[in-house]
Amino acid sequence: MKAYRAALFALAIATGFGCGAKKEQSVAPAAPPVVQGATVVTVAAEDLADVQEAVGTVKARNTAPIAARIAGSVSRVYVREGERVGRGKLLAAIDAVESGAAAAGAVSGVEEAARALSEAQAQKRLADVTFERYSRLVAEQAVTRQEFDTKKTEQEVAAQGVARAEARLAQARQGARAAGAVAGYGRVTSPIAGVVVAKQVEAGQTVFPGTPLLTVEGDDGYRLEVSAPETLLGKVKAGDQLGIAVEGGAATGRVSEVVPVVDPATRTFTVKVDLPSHGPRSGSYGKAFFKTGSRKGIAVPEAAVVQRSSLTSVWVVSPDGFARLRLVKPGRAQGGRVEILSGLAPGEKVVTAGVEKMVDGAKVQ
Repeated sequence: MKAYRAALFALAIATGFGCGAKKEQSVAPAAPPVVQGATVVTVAAEDLADVQEAVGTVKARNTAPIAARIAGSVSRVYVREGERVGRGKLLAAIDAVESGAAAAGAVSGVEEAARALSEAQAQKRLADVTFERYSRLVAEQAVTRQEFDTKKTEQEVAAQGVARAEARLAQARQGARAAGAVAGYGRVTSPIAGVVVAKQVEAGQTVFPGTPLLTVEGDDGYRLEVSAPETLLGKVKAGDQLGIAVEGGAATGRVSEVVPVVDPATRTFTVKVDLPSHGPRSGSYGKAFFKTGSRKGIAVPEAAVVQRSSLTSVWVVSPDGFARLRLVKPGRAQGGRVEILSGLAPGEKVVTAGVEKMVDGAKVQ
């Protein structure tokens, strides 16, 4: 009897373990995650612009290279590169001993010429008075005609002396002004308001006329100067609006100038495009896009594109509402949209907002 009960107990235990195993094998798979709040749009073919791309460099519209106008030693430089300056701001000082001496000598020359003029005028007054007296005496026959003629000649000579003295004084004053201006060249000031972008001298350096000192870029804006292919010559004109990309950002610029001269080495010509007032600075790399036609293609918002390393993907939502990450081949980006060259077909749905919420296989609601 005891053996029978033990057998029944063992059978019950075995049966219990077997049922537990079957329950584990029959557990249903977990439900897929659900993503809410994502924006999904249907892709459609659209007219895309055919463009030609040209690269170039951002430059200031107004640049003032400042050079020395006199010889001397730079006594001080008052600004640093990157410093903003106003028009007329003192940038540097040049100690020009010779120019200062010349200015002082010119002032002395003016003073001497002024004294000579005063003496000539005094002689002229005396000659005038003497001539008037001899005019009366000759009428009274108190002096000879020859004596009268002598006094008349003296009066004329005195008048000529005054004229010469006046001319010498005017010349001396002109020389003094010129010498003063040259001496003033020792004060180097900015001709425009802007930013100091280059400093080519330091205090103590000897400079000569024409030696570069500093460069100031004006505050009146920047432009992108690109080398456009000669096939576009005659098709681009001032006032045209172009898509541009500078420092990784897209914008629109206006053509301000077209230089219709083709470089025989590169077969390109220069196009200057005014840039928005904020953002880029001179020296930045940029591109301009010239529209040459249109064609049918597919494009998606930039927000829909997922970039992981060198791979580009988009989240595609299947007809039954499940999201899958799909590799695509991107084309040109412009105006906030990216052309998709392959990997996506019209009629398919892609996620354009809420991309950061997506997981592969998620149910999109």
